Amino acid sequence: MKIQNIKGGTDFLPKEQRIRNYINDTLKEIFIEYGYNPIETPILMYYDILSDKYDEENDILKEIYKLTDQGNRKLGLRYDLTVPFSKLIALNKNNIKLPFKRYEIAKVFRDGPVKVGRDREFTQCDVDVVGISGQMIEAEMLSLYVEAFKRLNIEIIIKYNSRQLMSGLIKECNIEEEKVSKVITIIDKLEKVTIDELKDYFREIEIEEEKIDKLLKYFTLSLDELNKEFAITNNENIIIGLEELNTLDDYLKALEIDGYCKFVSTLARGQDYYTGNVFEVYERNMKLSGSIGGGGRYDKIITNFISDGNIYPAVGISFGLSSIYELLKNDERFKSDSDVDIYVIPMNTKIESLKFANKLRNMGYKVELEMIDKKLKKSLDFANKEKIPYVIILGEDEIANNYFKVKDMFNNKEFEVSMNELEVIKEYIEKE
Repeated sequence: MKIQNIKGGTDFLPKEQRIRNYINDTLKEIFIEYGYNPIETPILMYYDILSDKYDEENDILKEIYKLTDQGNRKLGLRYDLTVPFSKLIALNKNNIKLPFKRYEIAKVFRDGPVKVGRDREFTQCDVDVVGISGQMIEAEMLSLYVEAFKRLNIEIIIKYNSRQLMSGLIKECNIEEEKVSKVITIIDKLEKVTIDELKDYFREIEIEEEKIDKLLKYFTLSLDELNKEFAITNNENIIIGLEELNTLDDYLKALEIDGYCKFVSTLARGQDYYTGNVFEVYERNMKLSGSIGGGGRYDKIITNFISDGNIYPAVGISFGLSSIYELLKNDERFKSDSDVDIYVIPMNTKIESLKFANKLRNMGYKVELEMIDKKLKKSLDFANKEKIPYVIILGEDEIANNYFKVKDMFNNKEFEVSMNELEVIKEYIEKE
């Protein structure tokens, strides 16, 4: 048997996991500040719920990990946190007061291509709202994105678009309704492939040349140009799409975050469940090629799940922990290999050192106790290697004389503290 991880699965050692924990903690703090509540949903779901609303050719269905239980029921591993959230609302609609805002930080799974920042098992950090229509909540979510990445010290650009506008522009080219979804999928590739390659994709689904030319014309226009082009139109999708985008644009300018945001007419997001504006976040200097976050409005999933005649508007955004980790893993802020503040080394004083370490912990310090009788030099070498800032050697003399010395490992200094005045240690450490 060969011991190995599956492709797209990763072990994280303490130094790596500290960075991931920092990202999660930072995001959780912001989610709470913006009024979101915590939930947890199951990893396993019925396959028909995961696959609902998709045709068999959709890429997302190819990436679902499928399995069966002992009752031969078809199950799948969740591929995102949006569908599980929608299912949760449908099951608890009588116990939840709308609007309902939630956050969830949890594992999802996709059997897709593996690259830097994209694994097959990865953590998503999501916020979603059900019960609020319009662009005000969308603008607040983009504001949350900006604030979150500021705190993480990552420069970003947020790309945004409207699925309504995309559908409208495609229909404006007299393309059949049944091909709209496939055309959107191809249009989404425009920033990643050449024009010739894009045309070949269109030809594969039998789009005529004049329609291809018209598509390429419309999908290279700016928002201002689209507003002028369709100032007068009967195309309902275009009317709704431009209204959504223009309203969002007004909010972004009012919040003074429009400099972080860029309209991209070809942005679709992969999932067909999006019904309105969609968003993707990228590192501004392209240190990572893929997105580090994304989301959008999906007004039909929960509405269709519940199917009681009411509309359940919903919108959400997601942060990709793996991608963000890739950007931060070499950051100077995380050069330390340990979270420990003080390393206590007993010298024939194991019982006393156990009690002493607990006293320090009760004062708020993170303390590690040497327990395997290493030589003093090796213990000090360990503290240096782990970049632990302070060391206390607790020997029989220290216990007998009721004092100890604190070694400042970074500045090569020592200071003496009485056991009877343990609080004094705070003054020395805080001064340093």
